[in-house]
Amino acid sequence: MTDQPARPTHRHQRPSGRRRRTALGALFGLLLIGLIAGTGLARDQEDAAPRVERTNTAALPFDLPAADVLRDSPHLVFAHYFPPYPLSLDNQPAEYDYYARNYLTPQGEQGKHAAYGGLLRDRPLPVPPSSGDWQLANLETEVRTARDAGLDGFTVDILSLTGSNRERVDMLLRAAQRVDPGFRIVLMPDMTSLHTDPLTLADQLARLAASPSAYRLADGRLVVSPFKAEAQEPAWWGQVIARLRDHGIGTALVPVFLDFRANAERFAPISHAFSSWGNRSYTRQNNVPGDIQLAHSLGKKWMQAVSVQDARPNQGVYDEAGNTATLRSTWNHAISDGADWVQLTTWNDYSEGSQFAPSLHNGHTYLDISSYYLTRFKTGAWPRIVRDTVYVTSRVQFTDVGSASLQPRLMRPRPGTASPRDQVELLTFLTAPATVSARVGTVPHTYRAPAGGYAQDLPLRPGRTEAVVRRVGDAVAAVTTRWPARRTVTVQDLQYYAVSSGR
Repeated sequence: MTDQPARPTHRHQRPSGRRRRTALGALFGLLLIGLIAGTGLARDQEDAAPRVERTNTAALPFDLPAADVLRDSPHLVFAHYFPPYPLSLDNQPAEYDYYARNYLTPQGEQGKHAAYGGLLRDRPLPVPPSSGDWQLANLETEVRTARDAGLDGFTVDILSLTGSNRERVDMLLRAAQRVDPGFRIVLMPDMTSLHTDPLTLADQLARLAASPSAYRLADGRLVVSPFKAEAQEPAWWGQVIARLRDHGIGTALVPVFLDFRANAERFAPISHAFSSWGNRSYTRQNNVPGDIQLAHSLGKKWMQAVSVQDARPNQGVYDEAGNTATLRSTWNHAISDGADWVQLTTWNDYSEGSQFAPSLHNGHTYLDISSYYLTRFKTGAWPRIVRDTVYVTSRVQFTDVGSASLQPRLMRPRPGTASPRDQVELLTFLTAPATVSARVGTVPHTYRAPAGGYAQDLPLRPGRTEAVVRRVGDAVAAVTTRWPARRTVTVQDLQYYAVSSGR
């Protein structure tokens, strides 16, 4: 593969960046190799027939229910798949692959990202190069990872009707069918980047709908969930639906809006369900109950956005997620306010810093935490904690950084987001009360944590954070952050990094 992958097409208000320089390439490569070995991420290279068994969930604080139990629920959980960022772009070793050379450095792609310090700040958890159809094999790995976390499928962002991003949509449908025929792929035309007519779009959707993995309702209707549906009028979408009918395909339209309230009643006559892209600040979720109530009053299901965070260097903006506060808040709203479906936004849009997928800087942490809430959402009961686990989230630099030597243009907080904060969060899931001892940099802390889930915030200090959970004098869980927090930086990186004692 040449150094010319299809360019990411960024929507509404997405993107992200990174904090490395070329001079650190050797160290970066060593870190990648160590993490690959440490996580045991050698990809299963079987030329797989469909498999539906679930992998061991011993890394979680609870036992994830069996796939058939979760799939028996009427509540569905999807993750938004962004085709520009698969596990690998060129099947090269991670220390010098396309991500390392061009996306994670300010000098990448002939310096086009230099103003904001590089396109990305994080990347997919690296996989080793492989022979054969490595692109399909990597997509199969992603399907397995999502399936094993309890997800029902992906909502795949259709950015274009030709080219490599479209080809990845086709391959994702194939991968889902090969790995698990019950894993569903929702077709999501991205109306911020698709500039086409309704008949052409419908014809392309019909081609994709030929895959058994394209999600259909029990009555056979194809689920089509356009992103920023309001970019076109309801009558335009009516033409798409009519053309699909000419192909013998009924349609269940599930529009995803940037402005739901302004469009709900206009789209109600042609829609099966509604969704909003939502926002990424824990202090701005108060509209969710009203949105769900409005959707239900119009006789529509609701797909709730659940998110981790959002940081976009190339757009110069970030949201204050409050460590895992946004993640926990959006999940709790989906559960308590009566959402029918959930969309994790996003699985792998690293240019937004919004990824749930296992990544270099976060491991499996955000996906593991989501599996806990997903179990409650699907089964109606909180899972029992059977393994003491602690998750630590923190930034690796402070929000008041005034300059970055390799980044002329810094990010600023998005208007209306929560106030920026510099905190370390210890999120514990405990089988019984225990004492937590933490050292943030050089500052010690001790507190008593209750059984169940509990979040404790501590002031961020330079250096790494260590946390040990003790009960009756014995250490039952321990973890140390992999990257230290620094006050002087070369590139601004305001994503929260995460680590788990379970992995």
